[in-house]
Amino acid sequence: MTTNSPSFQRTQVVIVGAGPAGLTVGNILRAASVDCVVLETESRAFIERRPRAGVIEEWAVNGLRRRGLADYLLARAQRHTACEFRFGGERYRFSYGDLTGRHHWVYPQPLLVTDLVREYVDVRGGDARFSVRDVELRDLDSGHPSVSYTCGDSGERRMLACDFVVGADGARGVSRAAMPPGHARTARHDYGVAWLALLAEAPPSSDCVLFGVHENGFAGHMARSPEVTRYYLQCPSGDDPENWPDDRIWSELHVRLAGGADAQALTEGPLTEKRVLALHDYVVEPMTYGRLFLAGDAAHLVAPIAAKGMNLALHDAFLLGDALVAYLDGGDGEGLDGYSQACLRRVWDYQEFSQWLSEVYHGTSAKDPFRAGTTFARLRRLFTSPVAAAAFAEQYLGTAEHY
Repeated sequence: MTTNSPSFQRTQVVIVGAGPAGLTVGNILRAASVDCVVLETESRAFIERRPRAGVIEEWAVNGLRRRGLADYLLARAQRHTACEFRFGGERYRFSYGDLTGRHHWVYPQPLLVTDLVREYVDVRGGDARFSVRDVELRDLDSGHPSVSYTCGDSGERRMLACDFVVGADGARGVSRAAMPPGHARTARHDYGVAWLALLAEAPPSSDCVLFGVHENGFAGHMARSPEVTRYYLQCPSGDDPENWPDDRIWSELHVRLAGGADAQALTEGPLTEKRVLALHDYVVEPMTYGRLFLAGDAAHLVAPIAAKGMNLALHDAFLLGDALVAYLDGGDGEGLDGYSQACLRRVWDYQEFSQWLSEVYHGTSAKDPFRAGTTFARLRRLFTSPVAAAAFAEQYLGTAEHY
């Protein structure tokens, strides 16, 4: 293929993956007039409706707002200032807003992706190519990397020469696999349990997130919108959703989320999603190879235990987008050089918190009286010790001064 070929093009940055991380980087680059192309294997319609996370931390929303990417979110998202643990048939409300003055936003990831695509493509004139196939990354350890792909519409093979590649194509994408063997270490942790992830066409049954700690297993309740609620039920690893008819699901949710006589009863509704999630984490170190920079789930996966995944993706994107602009506009390479280390400090902190919270969620169902005893000790400490409460709030909200 020669540079005169109609299938050859040059740009400054190629972004592989149109999730929150990739699209946020793309928007930061477009705002700075940096040429970039976003490649995505799915269609635009698909990524705008793909069910994913819904909790965004306050610092992440502030980062989006400063970059002009939060107008729709701030107009439509739900502001949450408390969560509630339910165990022993009682409810224990943890008002982190009163304790810290900080809050969460609930805004489903498909809505955020829709906002980011609209801003990138329709407002900032960004180049996004959907439904591409057979993406290949080449010459990443040189000063002249390239990305080739097959156009979904024409079947034509095309190549993009570039200065940098952003790998934001998730856990099963090609970017992480493009790192040569032995370059990076992937640290993995399996929790040994699974969650049945559910979406119910039913309004939330509480004004906050509910965590049910029960000997039958964990249960979770998270608002997604005024009409839709996300539920989780702990189940055995390798379980089949077909083992969970709707009647059984609602029965277990009522049992595991029981909160006493003054608790609002769960509002039932049709279950539109029912899938089993095997809970595991992984971290890739370093998150870079030559001119390739990983972001989001391509670099690290954190189980939905602490609702941290989308927040880590946005943190990566803020750091990487700003670092690329600094380098391409003025030759300042400090941000790119320190990118992996700066990201991983927060990544490992969130991973540790996820492990801690997992023991709270799952300890009583392990049929081990020692683990059950320590689980309830942790919960009692949370609601009796101001120091423990402050430490939990800091980790839950991601507000530590330094990572």
